[in-house]
Amino acid sequence: MTEEIRVRIAPSPSGNLHIGTARTALFNYLYAKKVGGKFVLRIEDTDAERTSQAYIDNIFDSLKALGLNWDEGPDVGGPYGPYTQSERFDIYPKYVQELLDKGFAYECYCTPEELEAEKEEATKNKKAYVYSKKCENLTEEEKAKLRAEGRKPAIRFSIEKAQKAFHDSPIIHFDDLVKGDLHQDTSLIGDFVIMKSNGSPTYNFAVVIDDMLMKISHIIRGEDHISNTFKQILIYEALGAEVPRFGHLGMILAPDRSKLSKRHGATAVSEFVEKGYLTDALINFVALLGWAPSDGVEIKTVDEIAQDFRIHEVSSSNSIFEYDKLNWMNGQYIKKLSLDELKERLKPFLTKYDLSQLTDEQYTRMVEVTREPLTILSDITDAVPYFFGDDVEIDEETQTTVLDTETSQDVLKTFVEQAKDWEWSEENLHEKLEIFRGEFKEKGIKPKVTMWAIRGAITGRTRGADMTAILAILGKEKSLNRAKKAIK
Repeated sequence: MTEEIRVRIAPSPSGNLHIGTARTALFNYLYAKKVGGKFVLRIEDTDAERTSQAYIDNIFDSLKALGLNWDEGPDVGGPYGPYTQSERFDIYPKYVQELLDKGFAYECYCTPEELEAEKEEATKNKKAYVYSKKCENLTEEEKAKLRAEGRKPAIRFSIEKAQKAFHDSPIIHFDDLVKGDLHQDTSLIGDFVIMKSNGSPTYNFAVVIDDMLMKISHIIRGEDHISNTFKQILIYEALGAEVPRFGHLGMILAPDRSKLSKRHGATAVSEFVEKGYLTDALINFVALLGWAPSDGVEIKTVDEIAQDFRIHEVSSSNSIFEYDKLNWMNGQYIKKLSLDELKERLKPFLTKYDLSQLTDEQYTRMVEVTREPLTILSDITDAVPYFFGDDVEIDEETQTTVLDTETSQDVLKTFVEQAKDWEWSEENLHEKLEIFRGEFKEKGIKPKVTMWAIRGAITGRTRGADMTAILAILGKEKSLNRAKKAIK
């Protein structure tokens, strides 16, 4: 019987779900779906000072918005107990004791000051710091004396003893799913703390216990965890547990190849959503950060990507987060939305306007004629102000370079005089404006100059939606009043 494939995402709720963590979650999800495995969510909230329920909720909401629904974890359940690390503190001491009993761990009574002195000495001698192991062979009498001084021991893992028990050489190798053979000289690691003196487990220990008990078979995570992997492998082996397969993803970098940060733009999933990125587009884009579809077609649903996904084809290199490409892709997804769906998606970005000024027919037409250039939904906010209110705000450049000219003033006077007798339907307006432009063309005025005058007066700008549609939506009275106000 083939062992079930189980992967996990284990974010720390010390901030909103970062796009990099979302990419890691996605690749785990895709791998599980490809092979019919399970995708597990575990919240690693042991850092009480930085943990917030708001961040936990953001992680849940962001993963769900992206369609990355977990099979096991908070609010879904599963066979292996709670999926919040802070609720599992009673589990870890048992395994600490097992390592102590087997001789793979020992009590360490060193004070922070003593450890700092060791580090300073190593720096002084220009050596990489490795713990001196001075507590490894303390006698029971020495331990009792230290306890009598009020010292509470931390528990350290013995790298050398574990390495000698399970490996022929200090250099440990593992076959990474993404990067191939990786190795580390364990003599350079040093014995590390697995349980702090206050009784709380450290990351490298707790994560092994959790993954072991939850029967995680494959761990796909960022390459910043590679150095942890060698420590974790030794802990698995010391506990007699099966070591999972590891795959480490390259980092996501900003366009300038620095670490992606807020100075480059949005970095949290919720920030992208708030700016008007469609989650389908966002997840599609993120999938392409380090992976490429076999058929070269980039626009794909998550299910289509899962069918094509192969973890060994993920690039081992870092990926560049190209905001321009994301904008292009998001624009493609916006174009694919039905008009009714787009109308609803845009409403949160139109709250500064009184939509009750428009009938549903007018609102529908407004969306129709402004949707083409949208790359993110929030673009609509600045694209439509002239559809609302009696007056219009005219930008300075339009006023001075267009409306203040003698030609524009002549166009507007003639427009007001003629248009008051026009039938105000979009079809008729189109016909009338064609004739109107023709009349001024005969006077030597280019059609675009004629329309700039009308557009500038009605919308306050020289670019925008189809002019006949704008006039039809605004209506005759409002349109002519704006034109009149622009006449000196």
